[in-house]
Amino acid sequence: MTRTNFERTLRAFQRRTPFRPFSVALVNGDRVQVDHPEALVLRSGVAVFISAAGAPTIFDHEGVSELLDDPQRRKKTKPETPERGED
Repeated sequence: MTRTNFERTLRAFQRRTPFRPFSVALVNGDRVQVDHPEALVLRSGVAVFISAAGAPTIFDHEGVSELLDDPQRRKKTKPETPERGED
């Protein structure tokens, strides 16, 4: 991923309002689950994520394949139910 695209996209995910968790897919197959916007620091094409347990993960624009919405962390919506009397 280019440095410019990495920084622009990562900032966009980090600054979404309201914040929604997202994943950073690395070229080695690992994924970093970003669960809080303030747990991520970005500078000069390098990012540091600090997990809730305090463990740091460092990654740069060359090691990232893509940034993804985290569908497992989204709020689930209730399935629609038919109105009374409808079948």
